[in-house]
Amino acid sequence: MCETYDHFNRPTPTNFRNKCNEIMKRVVHEEPWFGMEQEYLILDRDGYPLGWPKNGFPSPQGPYYCSVGADRAFGREVIEAHYRACLHAGLEISGTNAEVTPGQWEYQIGPCEGISMGDQLWVSRYLLHRTAELFGVLITMDPKPPVMGVGDWNGAGCHTNFSTAKMRAEGGIEAIEASIPLLEKKHKMHLLQYDGNHGKDNERRLCGRLETSSAEVFTCGVADRACSVRIPQHVSTEGKGYLEDRRPASNCDPYRVTMCIASAVLLPGEEIDLMNGYHNGTTKNGH
Repeated sequence: MCETYDHFNRPTPTNFRNKCNEIMKRVVHEEPWFGMEQEYLILDRDGYPLGWPKNGFPSPQGPYYCSVGADRAFGREVIEAHYRACLHAGLEISGTNAEVTPGQWEYQIGPCEGISMGDQLWVSRYLLHRTAELFGVLITMDPKPPVMGVGDWNGAGCHTNFSTAKMRAEGGIEAIEASIPLLEKKHKMHLLQYDGNHGKDNERRLCGRLETSSAEVFTCGVADRACSVRIPQHVSTEGKGYLEDRRPASNCDPYRVTMCIASAVLLPGEEIDLMNGYHNGTTKNGH
């Protein structure tokens, strides 16, 4: 991993690690943990999702999620090689599973503290693309690739789990619940940061159906897969743990997502410019 800077030693516009690291250093005493669930779709070289018929669609969703069998789990050899590569690289990969849409998979990285979340997810993505090369297939992290058409196919997200030391301690549910309105306050701004195309890609996914909330409305709930932010059932029962932000898209920049959550919850009284680098090609002298 490395950061990119221009010839004036300023972070380039795409270097969100720099700003994220600044924020994480300020909140380090809160011990912020993150876990990100990376969903993606495997494509063949013609650009069709693996296991899908050419110029057509597979059987409806239902039997593919966490499935086994060559008629419903497509590309397992890729994901198993990938998780082994992650383990050899020392990444905190904590699980993999087949997802709802055929040819779609997920792996989880975390828990990771602070800036290491973004570092590890980016390295894991690199390893995923390199692994796919070996099998002659492609990886797309588009939240809703056009090849999927307009049918009822779940898009791909990058659900982000978040907690602090207070949330993980006894009675932490109070800290979790207190963070919800802070995230709601930043809803529209966060959606602009939560995918790789300034919110435009995620609009195709956050439709209010297919296990998503609507991009237009912030919602929260316990054990509700159609919420913007979910409190898992076991967290509610135990009274401590973490929350899950279900809004980030599969092609999100993890640095942007984690700094949005950390700054909203842990630095709520500040208006922080979450954009990095400089724009419009100006120099230090403004030329």
